[in-house]
Amino acid sequence: MKREKCKVLIVGAGPGGYVCGIRAGQLGLDTIVVEGEKPGGTCLNVGCIPSKALIHAADEFHKAKTFQGDNKLGISLQNAEIDFAKTQKWKDGIVTKLNTGVTGLLKKAKTRLIQGKASIIDGKTVKVAKSEREQIIECEHLVLATGSSPMELPSLPFSDHVISSTEALSLKDVPKDLAIVGGGYIGLEIGTAMAKLGANVTIVEMDQQILPQYDADLVKPVADRLKKLGVTLHLGAKAEGVTPDGALKITTKEAAQEIPADKILVAIGRAPNITGFGVEDLDLKMDGRHIAINDVCATSMRNVFAIGDITGDPMLAHRAMAQGVIVAEHIAGKQSVWDKRAVPAVCFTDPEIVTVGQLPSADAKTATFPFAANGRAMTMEREDGFVRVVYDAESELVLGLQAVGNGVSELAGEFALAMEMCATLTDIADTIHAHPTLGETVQETAHLALGHALHI
Repeated sequence: MKREKCKVLIVGAGPGGYVCGIRAGQLGLDTIVVEGEKPGGTCLNVGCIPSKALIHAADEFHKAKTFQGDNKLGISLQNAEIDFAKTQKWKDGIVTKLNTGVTGLLKKAKTRLIQGKASIIDGKTVKVAKSEREQIIECEHLVLATGSSPMELPSLPFSDHVISSTEALSLKDVPKDLAIVGGGYIGLEIGTAMAKLGANVTIVEMDQQILPQYDADLVKPVADRLKKLGVTLHLGAKAEGVTPDGALKITTKEAAQEIPADKILVAIGRAPNITGFGVEDLDLKMDGRHIAINDVCATSMRNVFAIGDITGDPMLAHRAMAQGVIVAEHIAGKQSVWDKRAVPAVCFTDPEIVTVGQLPSADAKTATFPFAANGRAMTMEREDGFVRVVYDAESELVLGLQAVGNGVSELAGEFALAMEMCATLTDIADTIHAHPTLGETVQETAHLALGHALHI
């Protein structure tokens, strides 16, 4: 059996693992990344990237459909159609291109990528199975970056008919009737796209509100848009199983119902990939079902680190990337620690939602500026939504920023930067924003909070 040694061994080439590998290589650390599938992890292969491609295609098709009838822009279009197989081929091409890019970036950093199934023997030794061959890799520092997988319900085990987000993004045809269990961001993103592509979409959520992690003001524009798209919502409802003819059985406070479904998408969350390759045998300290870490992402075992989804919420690719950089720099002797206060979260629904920092609370003040008063939003025919700032009344320190609206995901960087730099209302209000842009609303919101709004 082949044996080799390295300074840093990373198990998993998802966003956290491959970024950790690139940064470690840049810092001159002898690094190996082991991955059982294609590099890029869930995000690149079956999550963030393919879902956004599908959302874009659905948006363009839906826009074309609206031009078949009377519209304000005076555009006339006949017989809008979509070749869904071609759409999927385009989406897969993007994924393949990015896979190749990740491999090239690791090579550029002089980090070795070994493809095979990893089995952890101890905190310094990993066995990798490649086809019919096996090899042993010994390391000084072990980084666990194994990601997460879709959760299934006991009453709705995955099958050809009951699918996860992975299968939903690779459907050969748009289902006539799609039932979705789970009203979180994954279910809503895919559900909205499928509704725009022509599916009859029904969403079942146990909570009394879709996107229960957000407040009602942020969610209302999304719920209103779903209604316009013809999406049916069942709130306070529980999925119970599948009928012999494939319908989804649910119960609500009023009665039991059956929802016709060509496919049932279960999108109730993701579980950390901890079992099945030896992590459980390390006897690491846990934080619930996740691996407990400190501010340099170190676990309870010396020189063993964990990053990404296996370390808990928020399960976001950019969080994993940031952690990967911190671990690589820490191993290289640099001062780098994890502080998650300024991690933006984006929900790519229609309209989009972006949040950074603190949501409204009793101990803070808020100011909200509507897109209905923004010229750029008017020219885009999307005046729904707003930008909101949460701030300390005495110091004017910005504690949080949120927005809901068309294209607001692109404000996430500005929001995070304001939080990272400890911006005050005056800092934002005195920063000149280009006109006409959606970003002007951030400046206007700060002016409003200071008591001298200019355009409302």
